[in-house]
Amino acid sequence: MRRLFWVSVGAGAGVYVSHRVKRRVERFARAWSPEGVAARAVSTGQGAGERLRHFASDVRTEMRAREEELREAVRMDQAPPDAEVPGHRGPGPRRVLKARYTIIENDKDGH
Repeated sequence: MRRLFWVSVGAGAGVYVSHRVKRRVERFARAWSPEGVAARAVSTGQGAGERLRHFASDVRTEMRAREEELREAVRMDQAPPDAEVPGHRGPGPRRVLKARYTIIENDKDGH
């Protein structure tokens, strides 16, 4: 009786393990079949395209923001001053640009 019990337990375990292994092999074969590889490539390509569109949109937005900063810094939207002022000798008024940063030179020689 004991032998019959262990034989049936072994046969049941063998059937269970062989069924699980077969399912794994089938899943692996489907994943690496031409259809499976093609489906994976299409889904990856669609995701990459979407990420690329988001990236391009972010670049355009930041480009516009930076262009506005530069325009403000050099006042490109204003008309330039006249070169000569009537009745005045010498060069006309100079246009002063606002700078975001101040550059300080280190004078090591004391000059």
